[in-house]
Amino acid sequence: MLRILFLGDVVGEPGRKAVMARLPGLKKEREIDFAIVNGENSAGGRGITPKITIDLLRSGAAVVTSGDHIWDQPDIIPFMGTEPRLLRPLNYPEGVPGSGSVVLETSKGPVAVINAQGRTFMRQELENPFLALREEVARIRLQTPVIVVDFHAEATSEKQAIGRFLDGQVSLVVGTHTHVQTADESIFPGGTAFLCDAGMCGVKESVIGSEMAAVVEKYTRAMPTRFHLAKGDVELRGVLVEVDEATGRATRVERIVERVAAEVPGEAGR
Repeated sequence: MLRILFLGDVVGEPGRKAVMARLPGLKKEREIDFAIVNGENSAGGRGITPKITIDLLRSGAAVVTSGDHIWDQPDIIPFMGTEPRLLRPLNYPEGVPGSGSVVLETSKGPVAVINAQGRTFMRQELENPFLALREEVARIRLQTPVIVVDFHAEATSEKQAIGRFLDGQVSLVVGTHTHVQTADESIFPGGTAFLCDAGMCGVKESVIGSEMAAVVEKYTRAMPTRFHLAKGDVELRGVLVEVDEATGRATRVERIVERVAAEVPGEAGR
């Protein structure tokens, strides 16, 4: 069996410091063969930088995925063409830098990761993710049956539909973007493991990683409010899946929640 760990959206310095500190031990304790981290919000809560990408890879992530904030840090654009293990959503138009998928070798055979973005309620309307994923999955299955899909989307219905659409074709469909972990982990009839949202790697006492007071003020006063990243203990949330490397079918799926004590100050609005 191949054990794959996926960690949800890393939020700012608190989240990334916790991932870098805890991931090596978590991989050893859980006997993880392959780890994936969504770095979407790892640079001050918005996007990712080349340095942070390298740091996450060195800490034990085999692949770093992203989403709608991928271009928020300008120095990531030229970097995208140099590091195949950093993915942007697959369903961008042709000619956009970077790639939406990668296949990497492991001691138990090749593992593929695909990153795609939903369209419902999202600020960018990219190409149809269902059609893009159907084509890419068919291409990659010629190389390996072990495929993980990070579907970065807002609507639970769209995430569930993608999971059902890909059932029997991929090993895991896991949603990202909302920062709120769902409790619907399951294995579909065709052998695809599913979790609607992995949650975040960010400060527990927060509103999706930001200081609570500012978010509450926004909703109570209906006025523009500057958000700052929260400080405090971090929770790493994600999903662990066991996959038959010969067939690509999931045999077990488990939600992950790991508390990491605060060791570094959070960064404010950077």
